[in-house]
Amino acid sequence: MKKAMILGLLLLSVSALKAQIMTPVKWAYGAKKGPAGTLTVFFKATIDDGWHIYSVNQKPGGPQKTVFKFTKSPDYLVLGKPVEPRPDSKFEEAFGIKVFYFSKAVTFQQKLKLKKGETTVRGTLTYMACTDKQCLAPEELAFEIPVK
Repeated sequence: MKKAMILGLLLLSVSALKAQIMTPVKWAYGAKKGPAGTLTVFFKATIDDGWHIYSVNQKPGGPQKTVFKFTKSPDYLVLGKPVEPRPDSKFEEAFGIKVFYFSKAVTFQQKLKLKKGETTVRGTLTYMACTDKQCLAPEELAFEIPVK
């Protein structure tokens, strides 16, 4: 009986560990200075085959849209909204609405106005990864992008 309980706990631990390792989206960040003190920040998502993430313009009532939040700083000012390429779209029965999504890879861009030449742009991004059969819980990641 004791061996069965230990084996059961071990199997549960392995299952929990496997679930925690599932990361179908990898993020990379970068920045490029532009004219007149502007800065463009890039967020590149590389998405595993069969998975997708949702547009920053996804309508409410469906999946979690991708959201970028920038930490307030005296060093920079966020200009406008994030820019993305044209997403794919389809009517999703599970949500009952049209969804806008990206597969394989996507790069989002955000313009900033620099008030200081060197700084670190900080914030969080939230996204949700899904396949045609399952969705992972929305994930929030912190980012730090050094600007020199």
